[in-house]
Amino acid sequence: MPATEPKPVTVLLHLHEQLGSADLQQLCGPDNRNIKRIEDRYRVRLLGQPGHWQVDGERAEAAAQAVRRLQAQLVLHGELSEVDIEGVLKDDAVTADDTAAGSDVMIAGRRHIVGKTPNQRAYLKAIRNKTLTLAVGPAGSGKTYLAVAAAVAAMSSNRVERIILTRPAVEAGERLGFLPGDMQQKVDPYLRPLFDALADMLGVERMSGLLEQGKIEIAPLAYMRGRTLNDAFIILDEAQNTTREQMKMFLTRLGFGACMVVTGDVTQVDLPRHQHSGLLHALQVLENVPDIGICRLAAGDVVRHRLVEQIVNAYEADEHE
Repeated sequence: MPATEPKPVTVLLHLHEQLGSADLQQLCGPDNRNIKRIEDRYRVRLLGQPGHWQVDGERAEAAAQAVRRLQAQLVLHGELSEVDIEGVLKDDAVTADDTAAGSDVMIAGRRHIVGKTPNQRAYLKAIRNKTLTLAVGPAGSGKTYLAVAAAVAAMSSNRVERIILTRPAVEAGERLGFLPGDMQQKVDPYLRPLFDALADMLGVERMSGLLEQGKIEIAPLAYMRGRTLNDAFIILDEAQNTTREQMKMFLTRLGFGACMVVTGDVTQVDLPRHQHSGLLHALQVLENVPDIGICRLAAGDVVRHRLVEQIVNAYEADEHE
């Protein structure tokens, strides 16, 4: 029998009166850019006036649900960011009702954070439920930003007394001794992504105040030796650039009432060839240890510019070949 052609589907989409003209304009985007992205993503057409559309295409219901989710994001947060839009387009598993209800929304300073993909939501769940979480994934998959958000939320709710963020100061073949400036000036560029994430959630003024009070500490990994970290949320970022010895040293800093997250991209190890990555080793050694969560994010979890995901996929394909 010849294959039957899929029937065209039409969905009438009428948004609630909660959105004024300015909100509708933000929902649609400049020159209807957001609507065009939904049309391209689901291969549908949205016909009619803004807020009152006829959605035509095989995936009309999924496209309408995406628009409803964007509306719910806009009502809940008062704005739509590029990350919000990209997250909605990547994940069909969340409904508009989930978004409107603030399902799994984490309040981190001035930001409302939610996992944009199933893997990101599993990652946040692991951080909530496990004492130690190891997360690996490519650039843009949210492993560092979400960990910092969880740390800010934990301190804001008084579950921990302070946040400690650290990184190994080894990247792209450079060594601190060859960089200009004193130790602080040498180290700052390596820790800048952590400063940026904190500033985004807390604002520069509040972040600076918490740094001065010692409520937030950002330091190179070498500064962790010999310490025991109690009642703290501790994050080790770029952990693929730790040696086995450094990783063991760091993990054994864990104290009472503390939570620890280790993040890294195992495809971008900058250690000398004769040294093995402590993160890769830890993933093998700790896989079956209770109260440790291991999360693997992928190119599909990249919520940055769409080109970033395509770049990650291209490099992965080249490595497989």
